Amino acid sequence: MHKQLEPLVKQIRATKAQLERLSQEIEALVAEGKIPVGLGALTVSLIDGEVCDWKRFLHRKAVGSYTGCCPSEYSSGGVQRFGAIDRHGNKHVRVLLVEAVWRLLKWQPGWHARQKYLEKLRVGASLKKKMAVALARQLAIDLWRWRTGRATAAELGWTVASATSQLLGTK
Repeated sequence: MHKQLEPLVKQIRATKAQLERLSQEIEALVAEGKIPVGLGALTVSLIDGEVCDWKRFLHRKAVGSYTGCCPSEYSSGGVQRFGAIDRHGNKHVRVLLVEAVWRLLKWQPGWHARQKYLEKLRVGASLKKKMAVALARQLAIDLWRWRTGRATAAELGWTVASATSQLLGTK
């Protein structure tokens, strides 16, 4: 049995080493720049990798639509109703954004979107999850503004630190 498992163990170790190397390369790509505290170098680089080019979006609605965090709409005549999110966007980006929102709520008290939804976040758990998705859409728009130079991190209410200092746990 040991002889049968030995090739699998070698393959697992090689894959693990490759994953470590690729993670370090991804983090090194972002390490030179300053990123918002709590967002993380790996999260920023993964989102950048999924989006590829932030400049391809002409306006904020295109960014929100790409994430799939926009509400579905049921309209007839003069009646307009919004439903759950449509999920027609990039699932990987949406998951990364929702995870990042929970970290930003803790580490970025000055974030303008946090201030906007602060009262609603203090209500029940189901509304918190809905607000997290709404904040994920806002985070995508803020990242687009930040990455394309339309706004600075300070204008968005973010405090920034270098990626290497975040990896070491210092500011």
